[in-house]
Amino acid sequence: MAEGKTIPELMDENDVVALLVHQHEMIKGLLDEVERATGGARAESFERLVRLVAVHETAEEEIVHPYARRTIDDGDAIVEARLREEKETKQLLTIMEEKGTDDASFPDNLKKLRTSVIEHADNEERYEFAELVRKTSDSERRTMALGVKAAESLAPTHPHPGRESATKNIVMGTPAAIMDRARDVIRKAMGKREGR
Repeated sequence: MAEGKTIPELMDENDVVALLVHQHEMIKGLLDEVERATGGARAESFERLVRLVAVHETAEEEIVHPYARRTIDDGDAIVEARLREEKETKQLLTIMEEKGTDDASFPDNLKKLRTSVIEHADNEERYEFAELVRKTSDSERRTMALGVKAAESLAPTHPHPGRESATKNIVMGTPAAIMDRARDVIRKAMGKREGR
């Protein structure tokens, strides 16, 4: 790795690690957007945040974590720690979604969510992603990126007018339902890529 360069600066969007780090930045940006917004704009921003986090975590669970378990030193322990963090985030998102953005507990829960998400992203980048870069080839990371890109299509981060669109219909629902849809898309994309 070049001196003074961070992982994303050395990669393009066809690399799974660069894609996931970019998604971490998008998630942080959406957290800021949700915090600044009010009323319907806050609800819309939060909906986009939920979709992106759900799709992002599903891509990691389906693609990156299994690969990390097999490839990096202490992979099982590293992945298990990340899964515990992800579970906490998903539980908090579900509670927040059920109560809605107008609930009195929303601002405090948003602060908890921000802390949880940022700590998790930092831990992934430091302990899992950096090791994946060291232990995998460019080709392996490009292959994993295909599944992430397929899932990413389910999580638009900018509002799209018209709830009748196909994409909107696909991404509506609870975090668990979104994760199920993302899992199906990822498996289909990876299966096609692997010739299955």
